[in-house]
Amino acid sequence: MRRRVSLTGVYQFTSNKLLIEDDRILVNICSWGEDMSTDMGQIKCCNNEEQPPLYQLQVCNSRFEVVALFFSVVKKVAQYMADVLEDSRDKVQENLLASGVDLVTYITRFQWDMAKYPIKQSLKNISEIITKQVSQIDNDLKARASAYNNLKGNLQNLERKNVGSLMTRSLADIVKKEDFVMDSEYLTTLLVVVPKTNYLEWEKTYETLAEMVVPRSSKLICDDMDSGLYTVTLFRKAVDDFRLKARENKFIVRDFQYNEEELKADKEEMTRLSTDKKKQFGPLVRWLKVNFSEAFIAWIHVKALRVFVESVLRYGLPVNFQAMLLQPNKKMMKKLREVLNDLYKHLDSSAAAIIDAAMDIPGLSQQEYYPYVYYKIDCNLLEFK
Repeated sequence: MRRRVSLTGVYQFTSNKLLIEDDRILVNICSWGEDMSTDMGQIKCCNNEEQPPLYQLQVCNSRFEVVALFFSVVKKVAQYMADVLEDSRDKVQENLLASGVDLVTYITRFQWDMAKYPIKQSLKNISEIITKQVSQIDNDLKARASAYNNLKGNLQNLERKNVGSLMTRSLADIVKKEDFVMDSEYLTTLLVVVPKTNYLEWEKTYETLAEMVVPRSSKLICDDMDSGLYTVTLFRKAVDDFRLKARENKFIVRDFQYNEEELKADKEEMTRLSTDKKKQFGPLVRWLKVNFSEAFIAWIHVKALRVFVESVLRYGLPVNFQAMLLQPNKKMMKKLREVLNDLYKHLDSSAAAIIDAAMDIPGLSQQEYYPYVYYKIDCNLLEFK
């Protein structure tokens, strides 16, 4: 009697067997879990022995529908690692490991972790263990991401103030105390942004833009590609007139009051945020690496459980199936499906009839249901913007 086969797909791995037809390689193929069906056959269907075994399996199988949630957690951890590494995104893939090896190697060498998920427990208990573990990772990720993002956002807001044109950027790291007339009841110093093309005009006219401007009080203290920042000293009661006339001549007076304590506090806040970010970066990356591995391993174990349960539901007891990993050649996908259908259509005549008739059954598309058990493993976890 031909042994029944359960199939699940994976991309980009090297194996020791090939399915060949007419000298064309259809798919790389290898056994999965090394007699997984024998080991997992020891798993109890359910603690409640009064229920029929197949009914218990159906109930337990429904619990594995949360596999989509598990995959979303795996993707979120991977994507957040890419976000945290920022300029080192090309190294993200190097950090996405499972048990210290790359994902494809882990999948192709998969062995059930007896310590984490004892197979002598019921399917219900095993699924609850995995669900609790992945849910905890998801909750911890939300908390850690929120804290780090707040810190990063506050730092970026301060850094953003120190870049840009002289019209908008912070002047805290540009001006000095000696640039201003301080502690005067009558005089004040203004900061004026002047386009570079208007430097000469400013030098000629600033003393006449309003009454009571201190002669020869203007000084260029900084410039960028488009404009320069000048100081000018005048009497306080002439400020409004000067501001209006300056605007008419395309000279923009910045709203700025020199306060040494506030400027010092801003610099200290930026230093503190930058230091805190560096302190959190290393531990956060390590946490992401460890918990990505844990989430990915949990997800693959759930995939294995689904293959096992669905195979028993499909083919009955005693357990008699072989799980395989297939790497399809994209150009041969359609042909591969035809070959697999011919090989295994005797296992499930209803599935074969659906494929032959190109019909759908309610709630299940033709692409999802075959005479063999099929689950896809997608290792494309990152979406770079």
